[in-house]
This record gives sequence, C-alpha cells and structure tokens, in this order.
Amino acid sequence: MKRKGVFLLLMMAMTLLLTSCWSKKELTDLAIVSAMGIDETKDGRFHLTLQIINPGNVAGGMQGGGGSQSPPITIYSASGDNIVEASRRASGRISRRLYYAHTNLVVVGEKLARKEGLNTLIDGLDRDPEFRNTSTLVIAKNSTAADLVKTLTPVDKIPANKVLKTLEFTERKWGENVKTSLQEVMKSIESPGRGTVVSGFRLVGNPQQAQKLDNLQESAPAATLRASGIAVLKQGKLVDWLYGKPARGTVWILDKIQGTDININWAGKKEAIAYQTVRQKTSISAQVKNGKPHISVYTRAEGDIGDMEVPVDITNPKVITKIEQSVRKEIKKELRVAIKRAQKNKTDILGFGEVVHRTRPNQFKKLKTEWNDVYFPKLDVDITVEAYVRRAGLRNKSFLSGVKENQK
Repeated sequence: MKRKGVFLLLMMAMTLLLTSCWSKKELTDLAIVSAMGIDETKDGRFHLTLQIINPGNVAGGMQGGGGSQSPPITIYSASGDNIVEASRRASGRISRRLYYAHTNLVVVGEKLARKEGLNTLIDGLDRDPEFRNTSTLVIAKNSTAADLVKTLTPVDKIPANKVLKTLEFTERKWGENVKTSLQEVMKSIESPGRGTVVSGFRLVGNPQQAQKLDNLQESAPAATLRASGIAVLKQGKLVDWLYGKPARGTVWILDKIQGTDININWAGKKEAIAYQTVRQKTSISAQVKNGKPHISVYTRAEGDIGDMEVPVDITNPKVITKIEQSVRKEIKKELRVAIKRAQKNKTDILGFGEVVHRTRPNQFKKLKTEWNDVYFPKLDVDITVEAYVRRAGLRNKSFLSGVKENQK
C-alpha cells in the first residue's frame, strides 16, 4: 500500500511538471530580427535599427499579393538612452514581439564606435538571455549602421546573410578580413593589454537607392554592400582602419588566415607568379629578459602555384627553392608591416601581451599597466617564415614556355 502511495505521488508530481505550455512562442506572434544596427543620435542617445524578416516574401520568391513585388525584410527603428529602452520603444511600432534569438549580425556605426566605443552597448546585448553572444559584429565604414541594415542585396535575399557569407568567404579566400563574434570582442576587451579587431563593411552607392527594390532589378546593382578593411579598437574605441598588407599581416599573425594569394616578382616582372596557400599555421612565443619582453613569431605555409606570367621551369628543384625563398620574404614583409602599424597605434591587436601574460604571468603583472603605451611600441619581435611549394596545378611546364618555343 505504501508503495502505491509513493507511485501515485510521483505521478502527480510529474503531471504538474509536464502540463501546460507556459513558455510557448507562436510564430505568428514573433517578429524575427536578423540584424541590428546601432548608431548615436545628435543628442547622444542610441538609435536602434532592426532588420526584420518577412517570412512570406522570403519563402515566396519576393512575390507579393496581386503580382506586386515586396521586400524580404522590413525595417523598424527607435531611439533610447540605452539599448533596452530603444528596443522597448521599437516594440510600440510593430504588431509582433521582437525576437532576437536569430539575430546573427550587429552593425555599429563608425561615429559611435569612434566616439563612445563598444563598451557602453555590449553589456545590454550580453545580458539579454535571448540574444546570442555568437552574433557577428561589424563596423559601418564611412556610413551609419542604419544605412547598412536597410540595404537590400541580390542573391542573398536577407541582407544579414549577405554580410555574414561575404566575411566567411573573404576570410577563407583572401585574408584581409576576419569574422569576429560579440563574444570574441568581449574577451579581447577584457584581456589585459589586448586590442581588438573587427571587420568593416561599407555601402557602395546611394543609400536611398540601396533601399529600393529597383536596385535589385539590375544585373549590376547601383548600390551594394562590400567588406572594407579591419577596424582597430583600443579599449573598445575605434582608433584606426587597416587595409591591404597591414590587414592581411594582422590576420596572419592572429592565425586566422584560411587561404590567400601571394604574388612575387620574377625575371624582372612584378607580381609574375601567384602562390596560393593551402595550409598555414602561425605560433607566437614570448620571453622576458632583464625586465624586457621579447616576442618570436613563427609562420609555416604550404601552397600551390596558381599562375605564372613568365616562362618558368618549375621542374628544376633550384627554381622551386628560389620561389619558396621569394614567398617567405614577401610573407615576412607583410608580418613586419602589420607589427609596425600596431606599434604605431600603441594597440596590441596581435595578442603579444596575452602570450606574455600566459607564459610569464608574474612578470607581466609589472608590465600590464603600461603595456600598450610603453612596452608594446618598443617590443623586439623576431619573425621566422617557412614556405613550401607542394603542387603546380594541372601542368608543370609553363604554357608561356610553349608559346615562346613556337615563336622561335
């Protein structure tokens, strides 16, 4: 009898726990936010721009009722003294509950990033249990975050996906941009003596035209979004932009290069041979001698020959060795340029201080308060690069060599 009573009590407890749907969320009641833009108003408040998905238009191929076209997104905006207030105010302009669980992109205006920085807005985003701290963060270059969020894009119907995929593929194929999450930015800001890098995006063309469906009716849209360099943040504030070799050298030292192309000079012709990397690895070590830190950077790259604009006999091992030496020299030059630029900005975006802190914690305690302003700009850095040619594509003998022989 006692056993039956215990079983009955257990069943009643399970019934109470499993009944009801108190946390249910009906899709028809949700406004799914795919991207969020944050700017600063003239009176110093936060201006929030929300990119909300129109599910019917995305699934239905952009065709609205009556044969008319409708955009795949709708934009709502509001201002407030903080992010939470601005979001609450925006809810008064839409008939659905704002849902941030699928917000994969946060865009911060350049003015806000340079003047106030990211520290004041990150707490509100990180504190929200619904918001993902894995969302990608980008800085709007020479424009407001609102202009970027409002832009309609071809191929990828949802503009947020366009930005995310562009960052993913340019990081994989070129290496002058880096996809940085909100969580990574927070860790960099909290890390002692560490700067932060965030990719930039810019609007090319007229902002008003970028918001119209007419812009998507052209094979070459008049206004579009484009990845644009790397933003350097010091203590959460924007201090510089990196492009070209300084940007790629920075990504290389951070060991986030997935693939890129190195052009070298040959036989008097500039950038005559294209070397495309397949595998690469960068490691950093640190020592402290007589109270002064010393950094060593080691990079190893393996790649293929992608293009030759001059006749080259790559069946000759000596020629391959010479190509590898030229590639090593070019990579080392880019790494050196990136280090010099970071030291000029007095911002350790390369993580050298973090390496010293990890390997020599007791000694770094004496350095961390003046790391960026005193020790990092005068840091001695040794760079070692190894580069190897593994393959030559579908042919060994240069096509140009055959052309030259036929012309004789």
